[in-house]
Amino acid sequence: MLDAADTSSTRPYLIRALYEWCTDNGLTPFIAVLVDETVRVPNEYVKDGEIVLNISFDATSSLNMGNEFIEFKGRFGGVARDIFVPVNRVVAIYARENGQGMAFPMLASSGDLNEVLTTGNNKPAALARVPDTSTGAEPPVTPRPSGGGKPSLTRVK
Repeated sequence: MLDAADTSSTRPYLIRALYEWCTDNGLTPFIAVLVDETVRVPNEYVKDGEIVLNISFDATSSLNMGNEFIEFKGRFGGVARDIFVPVNRVVAIYARENGQGMAFPMLASSGDLNEVLTTGNNKPAALARVPDTSTGAEPPVTPRPSGGGKPSLTRVK
């Protein structure tokens, strides 16, 4: 019988599923990434160690969402840049239009979810605002729901 330590992470599968859900529903998928030395993004758009990237079909070229990393070419301020994000650095994926999506626990290392389940060592994901990678325009404005509150992500364990 397999236990959690013997199985692969569910994170890349959930990211791909939510990406597909966004595109199927005409929504714009964004990922929030905690930046460290393993992440290759334009550093001038990183704020407080985080960056939010538009990974929609219109904003990317050569998008590859594998089990270990997400890579694509995106435009920032009109300049094409190569983007490389290890999947374990993605802290959330959500729809820009309504904020629906999923936040993930951030592990101290490239460990597995078993560490979070056994130690409770999870940290909330904060979302930064950066220019839309499709146009290099000003930061996207996430519409507020009609209830007047901010869109929010709900951590599902």
